[in-house]
Amino acid sequence: MCLSIPAKIEKIEGDLAICSVGESFYKASLQLLSGEKLSPGDFVLIHTGFAIQKLDLEEAEASLSAFDEFKKLNIEMDDEEKKNDTHLI
Repeated sequence: MCLSIPAKIEKIEGDLAICSVGESFYKASLQLLSGEKLSPGDFVLIHTGFAIQKLDLEEAEASLSAFDEFKKLNIEMDDEEKKNDTHLI
């Protein structure tokens, strides 16, 4: 299974973007989106170092919200495992 990360473009240097995801920064090639007009502040999906799709703000917020829900669920499961000294998965 492949996973792409929604990221905000902070800076563009030629065909390379510096993108942020939360407090982390990543370099992403823009070569696959050469036909798109991209600017700092835009959101893209990043997979294996490449920006593969431009997202509008609504799509980006929905994706980031889903990641937050997964994070909360993971924390709850970890807490449950520690509390009961078991493994849920």
